Amino acid sequence: MNPHWRSFLESAEALFDGDSTELLSFGDAPGELLAARQQTIVVPLTHLALIEASGEDAKSFLHNQLTSDVNHLGKGLAQHAGWCTAKGRMQASFLTWRQDERYLLALSADLQEASLKRLQMFVLRAKVKLAALTDTTLMLGVSGPQAEESLADAGLPCPSTPLTMAMQDETTVIRLDDSRLLIVAPESAMAGLWQKLTVKARPAGLPAWRWLDIQAAFPLVTLATKEEFVPQMADFEKIGGVSFHKGCYPGQEVVARTQYLGKVKRHLFRLTSTQALKPGDVLHSPDNPDQSCGMVMTAAPSPAGGYEALAVVQSNYSENVRLGSLDGPVVKAVAVNP
Repeated sequence: MNPHWRSFLESAEALFDGDSTELLSFGDAPGELLAARQQTIVVPLTHLALIEASGEDAKSFLHNQLTSDVNHLGKGLAQHAGWCTAKGRMQASFLTWRQDERYLLALSADLQEASLKRLQMFVLRAKVKLAALTDTTLMLGVSGPQAEESLADAGLPCPSTPLTMAMQDETTVIRLDDSRLLIVAPESAMAGLWQKLTVKARPAGLPAWRWLDIQAAFPLVTLATKEEFVPQMADFEKIGGVSFHKGCYPGQEVVARTQYLGKVKRHLFRLTSTQALKPGDVLHSPDNPDQSCGMVMTAAPSPAGGYEALAVVQSNYSENVRLGSLDGPVVKAVAVNP
């Protein structure tokens, strides 16, 4: 994490979890969660990182590696993409977009180093350069009823349609969904943007943003869930993260066979629990005692009390789900896409 950005946020009363990049709150975690539900918030997205792919072969290189159609990713658009192993399991998930002739990929920060190193192994003779931008380019998330006004106050454009983008100088704004926007800016510009945005938007920690991810059914792959899921298990194709009409990529045969044979038994569910949840938590069902029935992807405290999560769950056993073991706490599971 950029040390200057961290120092700036700490001067704005940000509380981190020790030396990690986990931004817990700005001093009032319960109030920030309530604000995420009803008001406008701005969140430093310190749990995400950026990889840049540039060079004349960048488009074809990414098209041959990712699950979505990079060849037809036009200017002004963003899309979700998965990166799979040869066995079709997602080792990372990206939000990717094109800026001029380079491509940016936002992913979980705890996967950046390994993903960059492994992607580099496939470059071979391709004319593409891969680089980490985490120390020089920062990200903010803005959500809520005054999000567009907050961006206007900061002199930023506001795209109107999900997964479209607009630029102002070196700052990019991407609309993620109906209420949320992603701001990507150089480190040198971010302090000034923060001061303008926080006139109307309340600063909030990552738990508030993760709760919004859960409401939006956004399945982010992290280190805790790396190589656990075929894309369809996380309903990744339903957010445009998989193209079934493009050429080969790692794991493509498995992903295609899974789709056309209709063998997906696990899907994305929202969980509610009285017990704390975290990514990688294993789920069980007494109705199927021989193996686990799912795994948590994203979790957060709930503004209503208790905890919420996104999890991949075996549909046949979703009505009787326990956390951690067969006799663990009961969690309620509701399908995101029934």
